[in-house]
Amino acid sequence: MFDAAVFGSLFVTLFVIMDPPGITPIFLALTAGRPVRTQRRMALQAVAVAFGVIAVFGLLGQQILGYLHVSVPALMIAGGLLLLLIALDLLTGKNDEPTQTKDVNVALVPLGMPLLAGPGAIVSVILAVQHAEGFGGRVSVWSAIVAMHVVLWLVMRYSLVIIRVIRDGGVVLVTRLAGMMLSAIAVQQIINGVTQVVRGA
Repeated sequence: MFDAAVFGSLFVTLFVIMDPPGITPIFLALTAGRPVRTQRRMALQAVAVAFGVIAVFGLLGQQILGYLHVSVPALMIAGGLLLLLIALDLLTGKNDEPTQTKDVNVALVPLGMPLLAGPGAIVSVILAVQHAEGFGGRVSVWSAIVAMHVVLWLVMRYSLVIIRVIRDGGVVLVTRLAGMMLSAIAVQQIINGVTQVVRGA
């Protein structure tokens, strides 16, 4: 039987962690300068990559981390460092270079992983799957995961209208804002990882 409480709890948790409103300026900054059709495809690719990563860790999360001898804090620190590198590119304007605009598929990294499918979302899904009781519980958990990714796709898909309104000058402003936000997210993620390592020690 479908468990609305389990669905609601995980959906809200993932919404807070994956933060669709917060991802919008970052998505706009990373995809600026590309054709609209390409941007729409990248929105779908980012969500597909995130869902794929989340699904794999939901099914085999503990086994994967155990086999690689990787702790959750280590995953958080590594993800934070990767996000920090991307944030510095956005802040310094390096992401505006034409070669990067054309050649790099940002839908895979950093959008799909680790921005959307980051350590927080991965751990939340692993725990939710572990605590799901019976068939109804598992259906509720996976329904929440699918619903969250649909929301993410809709937010990114229709945020492209903003680019047409704000033009080039606005895109530069959004890019710098996204860089600042992303650097703060990255630093907080690193701090959380280090804090967990210190507590564990």
